[in-house]
Amino acid sequence: MSRPRLVLLDASHGADHTRRNFRRELDADLVEFDVTAGDLPPGFDYDGAVVTGSRASVYWDDPWIDDLLTWIERAADRDLPILGVCYGHQALAAALGGRVAAMDDIEIGYREIRAVAPDPLFTGIDSPFVAFETHSDCVVDLPPGGTVLAESERGVQAFRHGDCWGVQFHPEYDRGSAETVTREKDLPAARIDAVMEGIDADAYAAACRTKRLFDNFTAQVRSRTAAATDG
Repeated sequence: MSRPRLVLLDASHGADHTRRNFRRELDADLVEFDVTAGDLPPGFDYDGAVVTGSRASVYWDDPWIDDLLTWIERAADRDLPILGVCYGHQALAAALGGRVAAMDDIEIGYREIRAVAPDPLFTGIDSPFVAFETHSDCVVDLPPGGTVLAESERGVQAFRHGDCWGVQFHPEYDRGSAETVTREKDLPAARIDAVMEGIDADAYAAACRTKRLFDNFTAQVRSRTAAATDG
């Protein structure tokens, strides 16, 4: 079967590591758009979509954010499979009728996350699993009809709505990405040092096992494409 053709909606404001990480992890042909520059796909002729992380908040009054949420809503209405990561998770929730709000503090570092409902996105991934987190917003209300798939003490970590999946964590990160993002945070030096100490070989090895969800997502995309072709 041919590789799926996915649209990568890059909301990272040009972060060097973002496209590199997703190109490495997704076994797909990527058509990339810088959505922060107002660059969006003109249509929906793709096998699926992936929405990246961002330093923005979905509730900011920026035109590109409204345009991105509208595109996501229309894509979901057309049953296009979508995977949202961190900001993409929040954008997906907001576009489908959920609610995102600021947290009282940033969550950053490798964390254990519990799967709470079976789903193909987490096939072959043990619970609890490990992933890197860096976010100061969270999904506080799921979209109507959404299902929580994973959570932690800080709230919703993954959800599904139809053929759309959101994950609050960053399964695409390599150690370099985790270190770079941590150093860039405006946080007390002691906290930065503590997070950096946790970005070690053992934590990264555990997080690499969570990367399987990318293969699981593309498998779901292939399954839908095959079903549509057979139909």
